[in-house]
Amino acid sequence: MYLFANATIYIGLAVAIYSLLSLTLGISTKNQKFINSGKGGVIALIVCSSLAMLSLFYLLATSQFQFEYVSDYTSSELPVIYKLTALWAGNAGSLLLWTFFLTLYTVMIAFSRKMKGNPMSPYISAILMANSVFFFLILAFVANPFTLLNEIPIEGKGLNPMLQNPGMIIHPVTLYLGYVGLAIPFAFAMAALILKNVDDFWIKMTRRWTIIAWLFLSLGNIFGAQWAYVELGWGGYWAWDPVENASFMPWLTATAFLHSVMIQERKNMLKIWNISLIIVSYALTLFGTFLVRSGVLTSVHAFADSNLGLYFLIFMAVAVIGALYVLMSRYNLLKRSTGEFHSYISKESSFLINNLLLVGAAFGVFWGTIFPLVSEAVRGTKVTVGLPFFNKVEAPILLSLMFIMAICPMLAWQRSTLKNLKKNFLIPAILAVLGMILMVVLGIQKAWAVIGYGVIILLLITHFLEFYKGVKARRKMTNESPLIALYRLTIRNRRRYGGYIVHLGIAFIAMGIIGSQNYTVETMKTVTIGQSIELKDYRINYEGLDQKSEGINDIIYADVTVFKNGKKLGSYQPEKVFYGNWDQPSSEVAIISSVKEDLYIVLSAWEDDGKATFIVKVNPMMNWLWIGSFMIVIGSLFAVWNGKYQNVTPRYTGVRREVS
Repeated sequence: MYLFANATIYIGLAVAIYSLLSLTLGISTKNQKFINSGKGGVIALIVCSSLAMLSLFYLLATSQFQFEYVSDYTSSELPVIYKLTALWAGNAGSLLLWTFFLTLYTVMIAFSRKMKGNPMSPYISAILMANSVFFFLILAFVANPFTLLNEIPIEGKGLNPMLQNPGMIIHPVTLYLGYVGLAIPFAFAMAALILKNVDDFWIKMTRRWTIIAWLFLSLGNIFGAQWAYVELGWGGYWAWDPVENASFMPWLTATAFLHSVMIQERKNMLKIWNISLIIVSYALTLFGTFLVRSGVLTSVHAFADSNLGLYFLIFMAVAVIGALYVLMSRYNLLKRSTGEFHSYISKESSFLINNLLLVGAAFGVFWGTIFPLVSEAVRGTKVTVGLPFFNKVEAPILLSLMFIMAICPMLAWQRSTLKNLKKNFLIPAILAVLGMILMVVLGIQKAWAVIGYGVIILLLITHFLEFYKGVKARRKMTNESPLIALYRLTIRNRRRYGGYIVHLGIAFIAMGIIGSQNYTVETMKTVTIGQSIELKDYRINYEGLDQKSEGINDIIYADVTVFKNGKKLGSYQPEKVFYGNWDQPSSEVAIISSVKEDLYIVLSAWEDDGKATFIVKVNPMMNWLWIGSFMIVIGSLFAVWNGKYQNVTPRYTGVRREVS
């Protein structure tokens, strides 16, 4: 098995190098035979990466402890599902997963029906293949997942308990699909520049791929936040950890790119900006990988024993410098073929402000993340930047983004008149102000919370009006029922209304963030058996403490009964788990959720006489984070799905007719 598994890596490296050289030679000599041979190498490469993945899955599942990676990240009593997901628990395995996704994307692009006969195809394949060469080199000579130990251990070290959670089964996979997916629009952009194609063809070809990558990045961040909330026992979901930031930054710039390309498609503008955005987004995925594997910053997510940071830093520098060189060599061509803004009050201007805010947010996160390194280099002392910095910098920017999202649908392309602004914004603005006044009356006193919820109300109203006006116009021309009109309106305009659904999802997430960040209450109390802890409308009765075993793990758990306003909600068991092969215990919290708030109970400590210390929190609006996340997924899938009508919008002549 050792020889076969390693052969998949080394043969894959040889195939990647051959394919890259063949494609490059075919491009330079315009010889289709070399190009076809290089494309054939793409097929061989996906076979090699697939066999490597299957080999490591087999070794992990069967506890082959003679392999260093298997010994380091599994143990014999570990459930099979976590043995398999240990593939992405360490450096070598996660890089193999990255390589597999990269080759999978490459074969899908190289043999796409839409790319058949396209002169950009060999260039795109060559750029993606250059990425594959780098990753196979790393797997072969720096982080080989199939390294043998000199002595075979009796038992493996086991998997970090924090990774034994359903969220960690999905979170890394979705995140890597997003990271790797951004290489596709990057490759298309570079191929278009090399061929001096400065129109928007490459953007139209990559729109769906970019949305898919953005969706996976969104899912990666969502699942990571959910994992942090239920697994770490601190009651939060986002700590501005360096590795969290590393996945958030490309999400911000990719979001900016998805918005600004609409201006290029419609108005032939922002060409240099869009290519710069996709270069930055691609570079940030490599930067995130560098952070995780370099060990330069402390993170609960990082691979601290890694020496890969330098390799990724060099590769990132080569990729970015090469991309910028290609961009600058085509700068005059891009500049000559761009349009101009006609008014500061227009949909185009709102999109540009949206972009500047998103890039500003990304820069704020970037600066806060690298500041410890900068301070150490300049002053010799590593100064850590914490939650207060990020919250103070990012909150106003993200609130401004919400406001732009709220007003953008009501602005006209090219130019909006004062009459148009008054007609579209007067009623939504009045309702938003009334909503803010009502919140103050109901007891919401914090200024930022009131302003934030006011902006959210404005966003919800303007987006509701967009659906309402569209349905009304369609019904006027077709006499369809409201539901049929809504259905047919949205499926014929998937990109537009899918985007609106995503906006609504972000509004709901913002509701959860504002509520949980501003109005969480907590208490920490030591009680004896029979005593209660009271917090807001809740009473938690402590019924007793007990112990149980699961395999080699010991579990201490408390029995508590929860009441709200005197009504019994149920019995729950917050736990502290001690692992037989891990030094640090973990907390399994009890969470009682509702649309309004979460009750969050942590067993913190206990004594021999039965006394126990609990941390109890009430987190308002938490479920709206997950509701909003679900809507983002639905909206993204809706926008990217190839429906019957795709982007075709029916034109009505005013004559009543049957619409199928």
